[in-house]
Amino acid sequence: MDERVIGRSGQRASVVGLGTWQLGADWGDVDDKEALAVLEAAVESGVTFFDTADVYGDGRSEQTIATFLRARPELDIFVATKMGRRVDQIPENYVLDNFRAWNDRSRRNLGVDRLDLVQLHCPPTPVYSTDEVFDALDTLVAEERIARYGVSVETCEEALTAIARPGVASVQIILNPFRMKPLREVLPAAHEAGVGIIARVPLASGLLSGKYTKDTVFAANDHRTYNRHGESFDQGETFSGVDYATGVEAAAEFAELAPVGYTPAQLALRWIIQQPGVTTVIPGARTPEQARANAAAAALPELSGDTLSAIRDLYDRRIQDQVAGRW
Repeated sequence: MDERVIGRSGQRASVVGLGTWQLGADWGDVDDKEALAVLEAAVESGVTFFDTADVYGDGRSEQTIATFLRARPELDIFVATKMGRRVDQIPENYVLDNFRAWNDRSRRNLGVDRLDLVQLHCPPTPVYSTDEVFDALDTLVAEERIARYGVSVETCEEALTAIARPGVASVQIILNPFRMKPLREVLPAAHEAGVGIIARVPLASGLLSGKYTKDTVFAANDHRTYNRHGESFDQGETFSGVDYATGVEAAAEFAELAPVGYTPAQLALRWIIQQPGVTTVIPGARTPEQARANAAAAALPELSGDTLSAIRDLYDRRIQDQVAGRW
């Protein structure tokens, strides 16, 4: 699989990585054996980048990755984690002492002395403009607790603020055919600054797989049930902020645009990979089959101009008014 450099870091990552939110919690029950099988299938398919967070399953996702990598010491996997969502979301909590404590916990969970990449996990907006926060992150690098740091953001405005920080190696942002606003300013600014772009929620919480209907029922402990209107965290994280009924209809239309040999999910992933400035895209997977299919998108032919135009037209007609003003 092709690899790209994560901005200023110099570190390389597979163009399709693996998001591991679903291996911790918030997507229904997860079996440990199946979780390890997903990691194995991803690696066998050429994935070299795992994205996790200390809050996924309250550390379970990090611990699962550590278990897998201990059994496969020959692998060279870049593991990015996140911190900050296990406390009240107020700027005052984003200080060096807390960073060290959160960092210590993630290092224990992952079984490493130094973390490859730590990202602030969608903190309160004022955090991105606070010099002391980034001084503290620089201190973690100087103390060799972390190799580099980045941010995960909810909005394009937060991304642009972070990109201006000289120490930021990467910005993780929602980008998919139902969330195109980052294409306008964020990706060009990141490219100019040498900042990597990690594209998350690439399938709009599964909508773009084309598998769901208006009658689909998700488990009670799946965020696609309990956070559909932003009850527990930012609504944009669930179905990319698109109203579910609208999203299902638009996803059916999107699936019709898939060229021969592509699944709808692979169409979405291929679209993201082709966007200038994207470093890696991190779809999740509940099964080994999903992990292999996601990784296979990296080897598919580039999408034609006609297909790209049709996807843009769909977004403009059905989706843009719901999401562009908020994120």
